[in-house]
Amino acid sequence: AGDANRDDIVRFDRVGVRFGDQTVFEDISFSIRAGEFLCLLGPSGCGKSTALRLIGDLLPVSKGRIEVAGDAPNRSWDKIAYVFQSPRLVPWRTALGNVTLGMQLRGLPLPSADMETRARNNLNLVGLANDADKYPRMLSGGERQRVAIARALSVSPLMILMDEPFSALDVNTRQRLRAELLAIWGATGKTIVFVTHDIEEALLLADRILLFSAKPTRILETIEVDDPRPRRIDGSNALSQRRDHLVAAFEAMGFAGEENQ
Repeated sequence: AGDANRDDIVRFDRVGVRFGDQTVFEDISFSIRAGEFLCLLGPSGCGKSTALRLIGDLLPVSKGRIEVAGDAPNRSWDKIAYVFQSPRLVPWRTALGNVTLGMQLRGLPLPSADMETRARNNLNLVGLANDADKYPRMLSGGERQRVAIARALSVSPLMILMDEPFSALDVNTRQRLRAELLAIWGATGKTIVFVTHDIEEALLLADRILLFSAKPTRILETIEVDDPRPRRIDGSNALSQRRDHLVAAFEAMGFAGEENQ
């Protein structure tokens, strides 16, 4: 999945972002390969979520240029779907209704029966085939996040932007959903851009990791992770060494202890 010869689906070219007199991004350049699983890693508040908002045309750039799927972000929004830290489900709709809502809001030109079929297929893909008629209050936190992933898949995006989607879940649920997400990624071939401040999460999931600095944000390094999946960090010298290196990088930025929450 980390083939450097693939076309880039996103390009940041010397991008700067300012809010008032505060510089958030300073001359950031990077690309995202079509079909890869990319993690944006860095301490809280360093601008990782800002990068997602820029890709989705939710923020303007102060300088530089961003290209998404060969076009400006404001013309590529329909190629993108989001999964947030909170599932953002509407309580008066079932799991099925929440997934079809995504397609309705996106204005997909599909008959309602086709939307329902697509929604059921994606609920099946995330392991909720038997829970389609349940309301969010009847679902666990992990199940609600699965509905959010099914909703994102149902609009047929080229790329899914995930903003710390598992950070509010307990450790066991988080581990299970990471494995399921990798299976979904493998089955669908979507490009996934995944924001996290958890070093181990990034090492377990990513084809590549972009390590962000504290603000004003720069990219400190790009790390290729080509170890076969499923990965166990303690079972791999290479992954253990990368983890130690990244922990040291967090400590050097003054964020010791934040990197595995």
